[in-house]
Order: sequence, then structure tokens, then C-alpha cells
Amino acid sequence: MIRVAEIFGPTIQGEGVLIGLPTVFVRSGGCDYRCSWCDSLHAVDSAFRANWAPMDAVSIMARIRELSGNKPIMVSLSGGNPAIQPFGPLIDMGHAEGYRFALETQGSIAKDWFANLDTLVLSPKPPSSGEVTDWAAFDECITKGPDIVMKIVIFDDADYAYARDAAARYPQLPLYLQPGNPMTDEARAVDQNGIVDRMLWLIDKTVSDGWFTPRILPQLHVILWGNKRGV
Repeated sequence: MIRVAEIFGPTIQGEGVLIGLPTVFVRSGGCDYRCSWCDSLHAVDSAFRANWAPMDAVSIMARIRELSGNKPIMVSLSGGNPAIQPFGPLIDMGHAEGYRFALETQGSIAKDWFANLDTLVLSPKPPSSGEVTDWAAFDECITKGPDIVMKIVIFDDADYAYARDAAARYPQLPLYLQPGNPMTDEARAVDQNGIVDRMLWLIDKTVSDGWFTPRILPQLHVILWGNKRGV
């Protein structure tokens, strides 16, 4: 059984390599991290465990079909940390019907079924998160995955230095950087000006440093919908 916090869509993917792509989201419950700026505490904090529905792959796939009108679409597996959950059978079931699957994880847990994904987004957490990256575990994730990209959230100079180090460690991985959103409470208005300011700072810093490798993108869903949940 998979602990599901929410299933919603279709909407667009708001960030990273698949930004703008119509997507159905399956957000699982549970995480081995507790980032200081987590925007999905309802899928992380065990206080919300009673709201997570145990579902099997058949039930989840039925809901995906219902939401997508039986039209094959990209399915994003997120969390929390979706690597905790047994998503392998769901991926196989969906592929048989033409659906594609992307998963985003911090790279702390590797699973063999990563190899069946269409896109694996590894998003190691920088110093501002309060977490420490286990690079050995991250390396193991890379050995499992298919089409792999790396995405890092940037808040400050320390995060930027971390991203530079990560890029040097994994030059083979396409890199996406995005300015962080500190206003994670659904009831609070997003600091849109602050996000723009951080993005301009990030662009200026990469250009002035002659670092032309990463793609710098906003969190499009935050700009459009703020911190509103999918359901």
C-alpha cells in the first residue's frame, strides 16, 4: 500500500525540467527530511498521518484515469519523499496504458524501480534547509535512474556555493536552479517581489561568475497560485 496525501490535476508542472507540462500529481505522505522551508508539511509531518489514505496501485491508477479522462499524461510522483513508497507497480501499470512518470526526491533513498521512471529529478537540499546531504546515498540514486536531472533551490550565498559544488560533483547532470519561497503557509500571501528579487540576484550572480551551465527558472505554480494546495 502507498500512503497518499493527495492526488490532483491535471494542471501544469510548476518547476524544473518539465515546467509547463500538463501533469497529474500523486503526492505521497511521509519524509525522512524536515526542511526548514518545506512547502508540503501536510505530506511530511506525521501530525497529518490521519489524512494520508492507504491506496494500492490499482486504486491510484483508477483515480489518475478519472482525472485525465483516460488520456495518457505525465504523472508526477512527489511528497514528502516518494522514494519511501512502493511506486514500482503503479509505474508499470501506467506505462502499459501510455502514461509517463516523473519523480522528484532529495536523493536520500535509492530504489531499483527508479530505472522504470521516464524522468528522475534529484533535488538535494542546500544549507538553508537545515539538512545535510548524504552524497553516498545520492550517488546510489544516480546508478538507479533513467533520464536524470538535478534541481536545487537557492535562497542565499551558502546555497549558491552548495549548488556550485553539486554541479562540480555531477557535471553529467543537467542542472536547474530556482529561487526559494520562504512563505510556505497556505494562508499567507506569497512575497512575489521577494521571489523576483532573488531570481534577479541569482541571474546576476551566475552571469557575473561566468557560470553558464544551469538553467534558472521560477516556481511558476507559486507565481500563479501562491501556496494554495492542489486539492
